[in-house]
Amino acid sequence: MKVLISDNLHEAGVAVLEAQPNIEVVNRPGMKPEELKEVIKDADALVIRSATKVTAELIAAAPRLKVVGRAGTGLDNVDIPAASKAGIVVMNTPGGNTITTGEHALSLMMALARNIPQASQSMREGKWEKKKFQGTELFNKTLGIIGMGRIGTVVAERALGLRMRVLAYDPFITQEVAANLGVELASLDELMARSDFITLHTPKTKDTAKLLNREAFKKMKPGVRIINCARGGLIDEEALLEALKAGKVAGAALDVYETEPPGADFPLREQPNVICTPHLGASTEEAQANVAVAVCEQIVELLLYGTIKNSVNAPSVSQETMVKLKPYLTLAEALGAFQAQMTEGAISSVAIAYVGEVSQLDTKPLTHSLLKGLLQPVMHDEVNYVNAPAMAAARGIHISEEKVASTEDFSTLIRLTVRANNEENTVAGTIFGKYEPRLVRINKFRLEATPEGHMLFIYNTDRPGVIGAIGSTIGKHKINIARMTVGQERERGQNIILLTTDTPLTPECLKDVRALEHVAEAIQLEL
Repeated sequence: MKVLISDNLHEAGVAVLEAQPNIEVVNRPGMKPEELKEVIKDADALVIRSATKVTAELIAAAPRLKVVGRAGTGLDNVDIPAASKAGIVVMNTPGGNTITTGEHALSLMMALARNIPQASQSMREGKWEKKKFQGTELFNKTLGIIGMGRIGTVVAERALGLRMRVLAYDPFITQEVAANLGVELASLDELMARSDFITLHTPKTKDTAKLLNREAFKKMKPGVRIINCARGGLIDEEALLEALKAGKVAGAALDVYETEPPGADFPLREQPNVICTPHLGASTEEAQANVAVAVCEQIVELLLYGTIKNSVNAPSVSQETMVKLKPYLTLAEALGAFQAQMTEGAISSVAIAYVGEVSQLDTKPLTHSLLKGLLQPVMHDEVNYVNAPAMAAARGIHISEEKVASTEDFSTLIRLTVRANNEENTVAGTIFGKYEPRLVRINKFRLEATPEGHMLFIYNTDRPGVIGAIGSTIGKHKINIARMTVGQERERGQNIILLTTDTPLTPECLKDVRALEHVAEAIQLEL
């Protein structure tokens, strides 16, 4: 397999790939887009940092590509929807630069409080401007942290060690989590009104783009200082410039920018109360080695063992977890495929229940597998384990899941209910022993069938001789029946029959089965 490295990567990461005899490493940082499109044609994996732009056009030029790995956290340079649609796993290394970026934010805060870069430059110019660079203490000041993920948490812990008061804004954490971290949870408006320093640690999304804009600066207390080591574009740079000139903002320390690198006429660079660094948040020897090794190990695990870790568009599955999940993955995909071939019309909703032992496992991969099975009979190679949820959403399919710890008839069960054209069908399956998937329920019918191979589903009236007639009809067409399972509903006098045959039924054979008396329906299945 071929792994292409298109950005500068620490040698420790390259060594991880080169140690694998089944992997060919092509280390070509700095290629132009047209050159990259040519080289990536036969690549199985792509390793990037922030320079390479993984566009939909580039993805279209890489038919063999299975994974894009980012040595770092941010994936602004990757078209994730296009990658998902193509079935490409996109992974990053979210923990590798946490400490480094958090420390850089704190370093900028200290430099901002004490005017260290400006004073250092003044000394280089032979000056002694002691009064000009008088600063402010951090002790007892209020630090507002926007975003309490990994890096925000690191900053909070260290700021508390400096005896600062810490306010946090993050709509995805609870009061209990904030209390455990020792910070006060606040609304965004409250944080801006009370903070002496504000530091950003949130991803850039449609909701957070230009989060600090003119209206936001108006809500801040006079003399506030701003730090951004997260993402360029979180701050409206024009609005920041105005607030600096007006004196509302006493200073700003920026490591990231709307355009990187900023143009030669970048006005914030010229402001005496602004500190600029060239996106150094993750730039330590330790961090670069950590993220390079991490992403390369993740790519090796995926290519050689199918293990997915730190993926942003597919469930992360460790090798140990995969061992536990494997029989369930097979069962889930079979249940989805069975429903797809049994259901007429457009599917509007899918309800999944994980019952008993399976409810204690990580069920996200199972849902991906189930949806892949559900969509593949219709969408064929367009759908895979990565893009199945996106494909289902694009088709307007509402998906719901529940986990039920208490057991029913079986110690472990996956139940799938599909709704289409105001009709519902339910199938359920379990695992026999350790590894054997079984189909155990179809609507009200109970049975025990192995969900694999060339199958024929028959819905018939429960009458003597019907099963014999079906067997004789199939036999006349020289097709051997390998297995047969019958489910009976005595009250209504109805049966379902699941046959597995050595070869697919011919159209003529299927026609003859459907023509038999007491056979109401016969559907050919491939599982």
